[in-house]
Amino acid sequence: MRSKKHKDAHVFYYGNIDPQDSGFEDNESVQRELRTISENEDWLTEHLTGEEKKRFLDFADAWSAYNGDATLDGFITGFRLGARFVMDTFILPEASTQNYLQDKE
Repeated sequence: MRSKKHKDAHVFYYGNIDPQDSGFEDNESVQRELRTISENEDWLTEHLTGEEKKRFLDFADAWSAYNGDATLDGFITGFRLGARFVMDTFILPEASTQNYLQDKE
């Protein structure tokens, strides 16, 4: 039987855990901002016509793609930094052999 720690790593590895799953559902300030964005996008989509509407929708699509890429990049960067901390702390040879409690001469 796997320990909980290994079970979580296994589930995460196979993509069944979303690291940002608990994100913003309970944050009223963020929910208010998302509503404002959504309402304004809906209004602009309804009221703009022709080239203006096309440009706005192109802008909204490009911003959404950029925002997704930037969010993913931030997650990957943070994950790699966390992995380096773990390696420095527990895996690198000097981490396991050095005794920090002894007096240095």
